[in-house]
Amino acid sequence: MEINVLRAEKDEIEVELGNLTIAEILRVYLNKDANVGFAAWRREHPTKRPKLLVKTKGKTAKKAIADAVKAIEKDLDKLSSDFKKLK
Repeated sequence: MEINVLRAEKDEIEVELGNLTIAEILRVYLNKDANVGFAAWRREHPTKRPKLLVKTKGKTAKKAIADAVKAIEKDLDKLSSDFKKLK
C-alpha cells in the first residue's frame, strides 16, 4: 500500500493513503488512543485518495499511527485465530 506523507510535525501529521478502508480503520483505532486529540480523514473527490490528519498530545503522531497499526494487527491475528478454531 502506498502512503505519502504530506506534512509531518512532532504532534501532527497528514498522510495520503491509497485505500479508503485503511483510512477509516486507522481513524477508528487512533480515536481510541487517549493521546490522540484528533484523527479524521477527508477526500476532496471520490476519484482522489483519502488524506488522514492526526493531532496528538503526549506522544508523536508517527508513534500514534504505529501503535494503531500494532493494535489492528493484534486484533486481526486474534480474529484469524478464532476463525481457525471454528473449522
